[in-house]
Amino acid sequence: MLRLQLTGISKQYPAVRANDRVGLSVKPGEIHAVLGENGAGKSTMMKIIYGAVQPDEGEIRWNGEPVKITSPAHARRLGISMVYQHFSLFDTLTAAENVWLGLDATMTLPQVHERIKEVAHSYGLDVDPARPVHTLSVGERQRVEIVRALLTGPQLLILDEPTSVLTPQAVEKLFVTLRQLAAGGCSILYISHKLDEIRALCHHCTVLRGGKVTGEVDPTQESNASLSRLMIGAEPPPLRHERRAAGAAVLQVNKLSLARQDQFGADLHDIGFEVRAGEIVGIAGVSGNGQQELMAALSGEDPRAAPGSIVLEGQDIARAGPRQRRHRGLYFVPEERLGRGAVPTLSLAQNTLLTRRQGVSAQGWITPGRVQRLAEDIIARFNVRAGGAGASARSLSGGNLQKFIVGREISAGPRLLIVSQPTWGVDVGAAAQIRGELLKLRDEGCALLVVSEELDELFEISDRLLVIAKGRLSPSVPIAEATVPQIGEWMSGLWAPAAAAETVARA
Repeated sequence: MLRLQLTGISKQYPAVRANDRVGLSVKPGEIHAVLGENGAGKSTMMKIIYGAVQPDEGEIRWNGEPVKITSPAHARRLGISMVYQHFSLFDTLTAAENVWLGLDATMTLPQVHERIKEVAHSYGLDVDPARPVHTLSVGERQRVEIVRALLTGPQLLILDEPTSVLTPQAVEKLFVTLRQLAAGGCSILYISHKLDEIRALCHHCTVLRGGKVTGEVDPTQESNASLSRLMIGAEPPPLRHERRAAGAAVLQVNKLSLARQDQFGADLHDIGFEVRAGEIVGIAGVSGNGQQELMAALSGEDPRAAPGSIVLEGQDIARAGPRQRRHRGLYFVPEERLGRGAVPTLSLAQNTLLTRRQGVSAQGWITPGRVQRLAEDIIARFNVRAGGAGASARSLSGGNLQKFIVGREISAGPRLLIVSQPTWGVDVGAAAQIRGELLKLRDEGCALLVVSEELDELFEISDRLLVIAKGRLSPSVPIAEATVPQIGEWMSGLWAPAAAAETVARA
């Protein structure tokens, strides 16, 4: 008997047919990958299974019986749990209170606290049940979602990009856990753009393109190239990362120390590094180790840095605001696409005005035509799939919105570009395009600082690597000398002072 079977499922939205008579069969104990580029219809299909979206037509069978899943609560009662890529947490509640909402009423809140600690420890997920969600980074919120799903003891667990917040060691531990769950009969629907993960973990793979199922394969018998061809119709173009001599220092950070602004943040301790023209410096680290605080200090959102601790092309900008920093050539892509990188309800044209002044006169008058053309140029140059410059930001898939935001900042011609999580939740084709644009900008002489929890990404595009752990920064290591095991250890804060001094001397 199949655990889950979809037959002829369709869903039409005003501008797009998200699912077009799709079918899916999942066996008990099977780890089943769903693969497709951004906008292929994966999220809609998962929301239909989870009861968050109702299909226009088609049938769902659960453990052999026809069922109409009317809501997520109904899905959870059936034994279906889901971890969304875009989170479904209440910002004003604690992690434990958010988890409690998804459980039945038999457990008290103190019991939920203890269960969270037990599950988080077992799965290697660092979650503080007492922390309010609004104080958590994107990665920390994802951990809360994962723990919440695991606490329900599901028969079917849907995971959407679950490893983007984990160290390589923690990924291996999670895979062990998922294999144990599957061995116990739990079915797992696994959505990821990391083809190596799918090949290593999953038993079966269904491929979607344009809302339709275009293939089903055994991923263990496929290569990354063949999976990519099934997903996007081609292999991503190879990146050209040629070694170049870096120019003068553009950004210099000197003994930057900042106390956290809330009790759950991370203190920054004596941070020091530089980024030179024509190079990409990558910062690796597990979410919640000071990345948010460092980005706020560098972008100007937190103006408390001591004078002289942040210098841009010889000018002290430690107390300058975001607008002043943009005037000096510093542009920034935050990790949160919706809400910080873009206003969900505004059009793409209107969202260009968040950081770009093209089409705005000195007196503040907006010229709609110029703003429209700027948005259209970004859409065309960065291959953003959207319903034109008038489309709202929230109508785009995550990958296409990310391409638009990155494109908006790159097309401004920055002297320094700081990017946080450039390809989080983005398909292989879009990820390759974004990384290629970052390398192109670097080759044109821009200085780039890239913060990412994707080690493969950092190794692919960086010239030098740093690691942030517990608010402290590791020594710099040239990419040619860095190894994944070494960086994975450093992500836990394990770098020896003697080795650090030696690495600094070489760098």
